[in-house]
Amino acid sequence: MTTTTTTAARGAATARFWGMALLGSAVLAASAQISLPMWPVPATLQTLAVLLLGALGGSRLGVASVMLYLAEGAMGLPVFAGGAAGLPALAGPTGGYLLGFLPAAWIAGQVGKGALRQAAMLTAAHLALFVPGVAWLAGFVGMERALVAGFMLFVPGTLVKTALAFATLRAMRRG
Repeated sequence: MTTTTTTAARGAATARFWGMALLGSAVLAASAQISLPMWPVPATLQTLAVLLLGALGGSRLGVASVMLYLAEGAMGLPVFAGGAAGLPALAGPTGGYLLGFLPAAWIAGQVGKGALRQAAMLTAAHLALFVPGVAWLAGFVGMERALVAGFMLFVPGTLVKTALAFATLRAMRRG
């Protein structure tokens, strides 16, 4: 293989990777618009999307997709829940959750093999995004209220979305 061929193949792989990451960011943007309005943090399908991006695409692709999504929103594209956009949306009550998507995608990408490990990693990934989310939200509403409104109210949905991510991962890896 010549240097030109190697360089072209590497360029094609890089273009494919970033194309997939862009597709992942679009999935996140779409999942943000499927929202149950709650205050101060809406319930969306984003966490399910983050788990699947990491689990199915791997940590690197999952994190790259989230990074693109956050950059798109920061630049003013209406990709956040309810069509929100810009730096004020990132600095608002949901900013910590949005940043929490990064470690969640990375952890989900570590699912590995075996049902028990996969379930544990998806659960850990889902819970990991609540740490910066609740901590950031506490600056707006206080810690007690942040724990109730920013975590406890989300536990049922978190269980359902984690189970859906697990079932999807298992089904996709069988085929």
